Amino acid sequence: MSAPSTAFGVGPLSRAAALLHTLVTVEALFLVAAAPGLAGFLLLGPDPANLPLAALCLLPVGPAASAALYALHHRDRDLADLHPARTFRRGWRLNAPAVLRLWAPLLGWLTVIAFTLTHFSATGLPGWWALLLAAIGLGSLLWGAHALVLTSLFSFRTRDTARLAAYFLFRHGRSGLAAASLLVLTAAGTALLTEALPALLAAPLLLSLLHGSRAVIAETQEEFTV
Repeated sequence: MSAPSTAFGVGPLSRAAALLHTLVTVEALFLVAAAPGLAGFLLLGPDPANLPLAALCLLPVGPAASAALYALHHRDRDLADLHPARTFRRGWRLNAPAVLRLWAPLLGWLTVIAFTLTHFSATGLPGWWALLLAAIGLGSLLWGAHALVLTSLFSFRTRDTARLAAYFLFRHGRSGLAAASLLVLTAAGTALLTEALPALLAAPLLLSLLHGSRAVIAETQEEFTV
């Protein structure tokens, strides 16, 4: 008697094709959702005076990234049952207001830090202040990565999400290190190739962020949800 054949859509090749299809679809939808801001951002010159405008242009990126994280986290593994576009739209609809409540202040804070660093010689502060500000900026980015994941996958109050993101920043060092590695690789690729690189590789970068945040997601599900 012959062994039963594997059902269509559940084999390794099918799972790989499903992942590729999801990544391509989510990437395209991310670019569409963030397009108004990204277009303006890419047209801005490198003048530090444009930093506030750059932050304003990056506002749509937060909800778009959140929707992408939601779609990637809830992606189907079965090639015969894929709905990444529908899941992306659901994630954007559910998470956009909550994300903006954290994303907008974070962009404002990072803009203040970046503006201070680009005009540091005019501040009259000692040199070690620049290192301190850079460290604070990096810590803020890592906090923002945790907050983005938490807001995308869970429904907490804004202040609770902010506290949990700060808690996990110290609780799970490996997750923070993974996010920091992504930031360094993205910054290096942007500097060496093109500033459009983070947008063009948003889906795989966000999938890597999800992978590095597994411990954070698991503990949140076990300890902070009913």
